[in-house]
Amino acid sequence: MTATTAAAAMNPRTRMLLEAPIAPTLLRLALPNVLVMLAQAGVGLIETYFVGKLGTDALAGMALVFPVVMLMQMMSAGAIGGGVAAAIARALGARRRDDADALVLHALVIGLVFALCFSVAVVGGGRWLYTRMGGAGGALEAALIYSNWVFAGAICVWVFNTLAAIIRGTGNMAVPAYVTVWGALVLIPLSPLLIFGWGPLPGLGIAGGAIALMAYYVLGSAVLAWYLWSPRSLLRPSFKGLQLRWPLFADILRVGLVGAVSTVATNVAIGVTTAMVGGFGTAAIAGYGTASRLEYLLVPLVFGFGAPLVAMVGTCIGAGQRERALRATWVGAAMAFGMTEAIGLWAALFPATWLSLFASDPAMIAAGSQYLRTVGPVYGFFGLGLVLYFASQGAGRLFWPVAGNLARLAVAVAGGWLALRWNGGLAGVFAAQALALLVYGVVIGWAIAGGAWFGRVGWPSSPAGLLRRVPQP
Repeated sequence: MTATTAAAAMNPRTRMLLEAPIAPTLLRLALPNVLVMLAQAGVGLIETYFVGKLGTDALAGMALVFPVVMLMQMMSAGAIGGGVAAAIARALGARRRDDADALVLHALVIGLVFALCFSVAVVGGGRWLYTRMGGAGGALEAALIYSNWVFAGAICVWVFNTLAAIIRGTGNMAVPAYVTVWGALVLIPLSPLLIFGWGPLPGLGIAGGAIALMAYYVLGSAVLAWYLWSPRSLLRPSFKGLQLRWPLFADILRVGLVGAVSTVATNVAIGVTTAMVGGFGTAAIAGYGTASRLEYLLVPLVFGFGAPLVAMVGTCIGAGQRERALRATWVGAAMAFGMTEAIGLWAALFPATWLSLFASDPAMIAAGSQYLRTVGPVYGFFGLGLVLYFASQGAGRLFWPVAGNLARLAVAVAGGWLALRWNGGLAGVFAAQALALLVYGVVIGWAIAGGAWFGRVGWPSSPAGLLRRVPQP
């Protein structure tokens, strides 16, 4: 088959990832994805807003659980989900359609196993964990109620994010976007209804927020599954006569498991910091937890650019276009850095604008403002490291993103410990977090710029030169 014939037979969406101008294509794919991630982040903010009306104990309880919830979210959507999307993108880029279809079942099996692990670990060990993070009294009880409901339904989260990752791996960012946005619109009335009650329906308190969240994931999973098995889907998954194959599991897990190490390091850093802040009281936990939600909001925003990068980089590498994969990576990195740095500077200048959305306790706002003024100005480096992590998933080269995240964890933990030991107070703990984010972005960016993926790849000076250097089938 000639290159021209192969291109003509290629799916238009795959051809777009391989041939269309990089920056406009990334923006086109990222826009619906950014909307979906904003909506998904809005789901958490909606909950926080209404739970904040229950008092400082409830808000602190959510702050204790939040790093663990985000660990599950980031693993299912970012780490394992990224491995799923990258595997499907590489299979489509290499024109292995049967493998791409078979990867659907393998991805769902992996998601179900991880969901079971989260349910058993967190429901069984929640009290021990949240106590170690500084939880006590009403805050601890609120944390346990919310946590038990969410992690009993962990399968809902994993199935939703796995299905969304499968669809994004084909280059389709719009369907997960529509499902998430409409789900968020349903959650806006459902969450306060279950938390506070209405008429004959009794209020369930903080448990109502968790139940509303699980309902959102159940409904969203049903819609995503319907699309995936419809004629509109690029994939044609079928479980009839399909046998599980270890090479397909390995194709997902060799990226997903390494990415999971990075995700765990990120959330351990947040969890350890929460424990350090816990020594300064419940209001400090609530303030830090509410402020750091903005940092977690950056994760889905960067994911809006990262998911198209996983698909584009993976498809280009599957087709042998290394130069285009690297160009796409740096275009996406510039976009993500600019967006997250702008948000961080705004937060540092006007911290109370964000914090007062959720509560009015002066001590909570003071602690949260101190965090945002210290850490906000380096949010651009967090965005840089994170988007390069997603691009590295597409490339299947995750050593340096993991190394950068482990370096971040080491700086955050060691710096925070030294700050407490030397009586640096909250200011010292927060300064260590800022330095950790700076190290995270610089380490990953320096490594990829230095040729960590493929060695130094010479880029052609023109699109024609790029086409000449692409290996032909």
